[in-house]
Amino acid sequence: MKTLFKTLDGILLFMIANSVWFFSRPNMFWFILPCILLFLLINIFPSPANFKIRPLWLCICADGASLLVSFLIACTMSIIYHIWASFFLLPDNWLIFTLSIITAVCVLSLVFWNGILRVYCTSIQLGIKHRIIGILCGWIPVANIFALFSIISITTKEVEFEVKKQQINKNRADKQVCKTKYPLLFVHGVFFRDMKILNYWGRIPDELENNGAKVFYGNHQSALSVEESGREIADRIKEIVSQTGCEKVNIIAHSKGGLDCRYAISHCGVDTMVASLTTINTPHKGCLFADYLLFKVGDNIQNKIAAAYNHTFKKIGDESPDFLSSVNSLTYESCSKFNRSTPDSDKVYYQSVGSKLNKAICGKFPLNFSYHLVKHFDGANDGLVSEKSFPWGERFTFVEVSGKRGVSHADMIDLNRENIPQFDVREFYVKLVSDLKQMGF
Repeated sequence: MKTLFKTLDGILLFMIANSVWFFSRPNMFWFILPCILLFLLINIFPSPANFKIRPLWLCICADGASLLVSFLIACTMSIIYHIWASFFLLPDNWLIFTLSIITAVCVLSLVFWNGILRVYCTSIQLGIKHRIIGILCGWIPVANIFALFSIISITTKEVEFEVKKQQINKNRADKQVCKTKYPLLFVHGVFFRDMKILNYWGRIPDELENNGAKVFYGNHQSALSVEESGREIADRIKEIVSQTGCEKVNIIAHSKGGLDCRYAISHCGVDTMVASLTTINTPHKGCLFADYLLFKVGDNIQNKIAAAYNHTFKKIGDESPDFLSSVNSLTYESCSKFNRSTPDSDKVYYQSVGSKLNKAICGKFPLNFSYHLVKHFDGANDGLVSEKSFPWGERFTFVEVSGKRGVSHADMIDLNRENIPQFDVREFYVKLVSDLKQMGF
């Protein structure tokens, strides 16, 4: 049905763009008004099939993709039409022929810019790379066609994927599959903060809340030693329990956040307030890449980087960021000492998750650079942490997909908001939390 609508829109657009020939005929002036109305209608409501798509940004993205498809169909037909007209109509109607070309170019240009602006302003999956490629290739013949096909393909798949996810959530809405006994506490990793504008966990929290979960955030500073971060997390747990009366929390912690939470549980007296700890891509056994950086980079440069970082993050909310302490906490030696002095609590259920990035080129900056160094020292990794360092607790889940892509350190928290083939990160967390519910947590 959607394909039919897009084809019909393209044909109608072709007729409108090339209507000059009709206007030039006797008694055909009445055709002008319907053409104008149809043109406005197609630009405002490109496809009736998109009417029910929500939220609004997704509907706009779907309409943009529909306009670009209509543009391609009408543009192809217009080119063929004018080539034919140049042989049979040009000698006696050169003025009409010229006006027809000008009209077609203007009409099709309006539709193109309407469509491209819609997808550029709303699509998440296009990313910066495809937007730049689209802009650069837009001025290169043939290349611009391939770029446009790519943009249409990406945005169309994005709409279809999101609509399908909405239907899945609608079908299981009454089950509240993520409504755990205890609320979720999300704890971020190093060098980030919990912000309302840019959620560290991407689209994951909304997906879980749509399925019944109650979500809180650590709200701790971006860079401290494990011990200092652990104390902040412990205070946050006590605050949540006191304010809500929930008794316990289920912690989901990423990267260094997993170490911070283990410290809080074992050393800060909150083990009775934690039902479960799920660590995501946490370097439990350390990160030799951190050792390499500290060894390779001189003290003078380290101190300059640390001073710049600490100064910047004080400006955006940290009280006392400590760049070097946070990095030193991740070394192989530091983590070995930490593991010996931080036994698991028998009151808490521990589990862990890790992933593998298959090719460096598929990781976003800076993971595409660090991947090779980590691989050199530690083998297979997620772009930052070795596969050997992930496992901890009673259950370990390893995320691996075939092909070149893989799943990176950042992909595991949906930092890039990317729909990865073979791995639906939002559905992964729904399953993760659903399992916690089934276990009584």
